[in-house]
Amino acid sequence: MTTTDSKTCSLENKHCVPCEGGVAPLTASETQQSLTQLDSAWQVSTDNQQIFRDFRFKNYYQTIAFVNAIAWMSHRESHHPDLEVGYNHCLVRYTTHAIHGLSENDFICAAKVDALFQPFKEKFL
Repeated sequence: MTTTDSKTCSLENKHCVPCEGGVAPLTASETQQSLTQLDSAWQVSTDNQQIFRDFRFKNYYQTIAFVNAIAWMSHRESHHPDLEVGYNHCLVRYTTHAIHGLSENDFICAAKVDALFQPFKEKFL
């Protein structure tokens, strides 16, 4: 982690707010500030429109279990990532399509994905 767990917990405990556009995407400096609240493995695209992280697993079963957990959480938050799934990895990308850039929702969900990954990291890797 790049920061204290309390910062991640505060973001992780928030909920997404529906976004239908009409708000500006986060600036590069706002994105960098929000990124400090996530695991240091998260990266920002060069155009500042996406955040992404590639999660690694021992096998396909663990990968798909993680994907299913993300799907469940995403449905509850009504904010869905783009996923690229392979045998032992899952690339997670967040952006807010309605504003063509990043919003707080992307960081809320990324923090929740980090929390979902923790049991895999502790038990299986």
